[in-house]
Amino acid sequence: MVHWKRWLAATVMSITALAGIAIALSFFFSHFLVDIWWFDSVGYEAYFWQRALYRYAVLGSVSIFFFLIFFLNFWVASRFLGATLPAKTPTAASLKSYRRLLQGFRTGSMWVYTPLSIILSVVIALPLYERWEAFLLYLFSPRAKVADPVYGNEIGYYLFAYPIYTLIQHRLLIAFGVLLAAITLLYLVERRILAREEKRLPAGAKAHISILVFLVFLIEIWDFVLQRYGLLYSRSHLPLFFGPGYVEMNITWVLIWICMILLTGAAISLIYFINTRKGIRIFAGFAVVFALGFGARYSDSVLQTVEKYIVKPNESSTERPYIQNTIKSTLAAYRLDDVEVRDFNPERIPTDISIPDIQSILRNTPVWDGELLDDVYKQLQNLRTYYDFPGVDVDRYTVNGLYQQVFLSARELNRDQIPEGARNWINEHLSYTHGFGAVMTPAGQAGDEPMVWFLRGIPPESAYGFKIEQPGIYFGQIANDYVIAPNGSGEIDYPKGSSNVLTSYSGKGGVPLHSLLKRFVFSVYFKDRNIFFTSKLLPESRIIFRHKLTERIRTLTPYLILDRDPYLVVTQQKLFWIQDAYTVSDKYPMSMPLATQTGEVSYIRNSVKITMDAYDGSIDFYLFDPQDPIIGAYSRIYPGIFKDASQMPDELKPHVRYPKEIFETQMAIYAKYHQTDPEVFYQQEDIWEFAKTYKGKQSSEISPYYLTLDLIEPGRFDFLLLLPMSPSGRDNLRSLTLVGCDRPYYGKIIVYNFPKGELVFGPSQIYALINQDTTISQQFTLWDQAGSEVDRGKMIILPVRKVMLYIQPVYLKSATRLKIPELKRLIVSQGQIVIMETSLEEAYAQLQKRIKSEAERMDKRFAPLMQQPPQ
Repeated sequence: MVHWKRWLAATVMSITALAGIAIALSFFFSHFLVDIWWFDSVGYEAYFWQRALYRYAVLGSVSIFFFLIFFLNFWVASRFLGATLPAKTPTAASLKSYRRLLQGFRTGSMWVYTPLSIILSVVIALPLYERWEAFLLYLFSPRAKVADPVYGNEIGYYLFAYPIYTLIQHRLLIAFGVLLAAITLLYLVERRILAREEKRLPAGAKAHISILVFLVFLIEIWDFVLQRYGLLYSRSHLPLFFGPGYVEMNITWVLIWICMILLTGAAISLIYFINTRKGIRIFAGFAVVFALGFGARYSDSVLQTVEKYIVKPNESSTERPYIQNTIKSTLAAYRLDDVEVRDFNPERIPTDISIPDIQSILRNTPVWDGELLDDVYKQLQNLRTYYDFPGVDVDRYTVNGLYQQVFLSARELNRDQIPEGARNWINEHLSYTHGFGAVMTPAGQAGDEPMVWFLRGIPPESAYGFKIEQPGIYFGQIANDYVIAPNGSGEIDYPKGSSNVLTSYSGKGGVPLHSLLKRFVFSVYFKDRNIFFTSKLLPESRIIFRHKLTERIRTLTPYLILDRDPYLVVTQQKLFWIQDAYTVSDKYPMSMPLATQTGEVSYIRNSVKITMDAYDGSIDFYLFDPQDPIIGAYSRIYPGIFKDASQMPDELKPHVRYPKEIFETQMAIYAKYHQTDPEVFYQQEDIWEFAKTYKGKQSSEISPYYLTLDLIEPGRFDFLLLLPMSPSGRDNLRSLTLVGCDRPYYGKIIVYNFPKGELVFGPSQIYALINQDTTISQQFTLWDQAGSEVDRGKMIILPVRKVMLYIQPVYLKSATRLKIPELKRLIVSQGQIVIMETSLEEAYAQLQKRIKSEAERMDKRFAPLMQQPPQ
């Protein structure tokens, strides 16, 4: 009986102890456990462990490498310390402690040198550990087909190898410098003691020192080898061009080689001196000459003298080949080396509106400003306070057989807008769990007419064939706190009448809460005890967190740069998000760097499209630029993560678009680097800038905008991104730049140049022309007096056939607190005549009529002055 009680007590105590250990570990490792479970819930658990393994594998391998360097050298040194012991004399008796110390050095590799080598190796390896992913990119980098025009190295060398070589060189120099100093100090102490006995340092010790000296010099010579490549990042010629010029490639480059040769001579002479005690003058001579060469290498006066008397008098011809190199490299780095340039000769009279192509262009013209349309969506379609529209997206759909450009937005849950009286743990985490549905309107609308809705309401309804089987939005663009679904309280699916329709989540998003351990860990992680103690959980309950699209992607792939504008896609089954991602580098040689929100870049690619299911949060990565060496390296590091673009679901492929952010970046570079002739580039005669317009009295640059036009292939309407450009410092237009979004022209950049000798009005000039129109000004005044606020939207430059149209929507807002923008009129101009009507079709027809009438009037007025034919 006593034996049984002891076993029971021991069992209870063991279980209690294990539970206590588990609880303690949960407190310390809650973040780690939550990450493991979260990665597993999105199907990337193996990828999580792979990244963790890589990180510590790099630290371990590099630490072992440096440990062996330190340990083996200390071990070799210990073989020569105390190899010759003093004789046993009365004097030697006083050296008893020295004998003990020598014995410690001889046998101390394990207890002295091992911990010292470990400490030194970890300290030296830490910067490499912090750059562990760059180290992996170097190891897994693919071959690049492009070579730099100066040294002929593959571009991959500069993107992957050069940064790592520079880092390794610095760490090796520190490691061997510390090692040489420590070993030299030990041998000097040994030599001093042996000198008392009139004995010499063993020859092996000198050989050891000689090898270390040679390695230190060799590592420093490697630094000068890398400096040759570093010249390709010279900034001394900015703002004209980036990269090396005449001075760098003919003076600095030679001085680097001289320094390398002198360092080699200094190393050989120093080693000779160490072993023979001769040749110190030779070493001193090499050292002095090296110091002079090194000073000249970094002397601004030497380089400026050459620049002043050799380069400047003939700069355009002297720098010509180097300007050509930077143009070539910059265009390749920003994927601008295959831009197609076409001529655009504007005509004055618009094509007849009865032509179907003209009607299609006008029907797809986005006359609503996205910011104002967002206000309309919120006022008319929020329907409940806790819903929100995070932004308006632009896309294209086939509506009743017609290719139609549209605006749309997701109706997401915004926890911060839950009524104050309803804010309790049950409501915030169990009842209000998700958003519901989306709204969609056509891009083309008319003034003084009710808004046309392709998709609206809760649940979503459409008179144009749109339907969504599962409109729930658990994952989107709004960052909400965690929710638990399904649960015993029931989730609010959508409001209906005076009550709510409840639902239970059936997706696979979130982490299952089927164990007390998980409930406890999550209560620790979120600092919320209710997760552990609530009785509302079901066996199938899941805790859903990291709702925001960008947060989920950055947790998975922090090495990708995300576009600032993810967009919604409506399918018959569900709602999806598409997020563009970039790979960037600041190490592309001779490529003009550009400051961005993520830092300075000289290379960028939109290599990845990421999709996320709005209902279950599943994420997939699709490779859209397999030629990009950076994403190619990541694909090798993490096999299976990045899928081929052909594997994207068919219902999502038609909605892929070229992102605004990268197009803005490319055009900011192209504005200067379209001048491919070095002579023209040197003169900077044809620099462009983004066209400007006015918002009120404030001047602002026009951003790229999406249109549906046939500018890529005549007769074929493509969804494209367009940006008008002006000559630098001027208001007229110089070109239209565009990029295709639809296959097979996705990513194809086309530039339409206007004739240099012909004036093509810019948007700011048209803005002034509108202000001068008395009829429009009078109408604006009447509306203002009637208690409304007139708001003029963003101007759209619309090329229709060969005619440039300028379109500006006019909105009315109430002067009261509740401001719902209303599209009232559309102003259309071709550069000389301004028309304001309720629809684009009416304005276009009136414009055509006015232009013809004006032409006839001018012909009659000046007919007598026209040259008469000879009699």
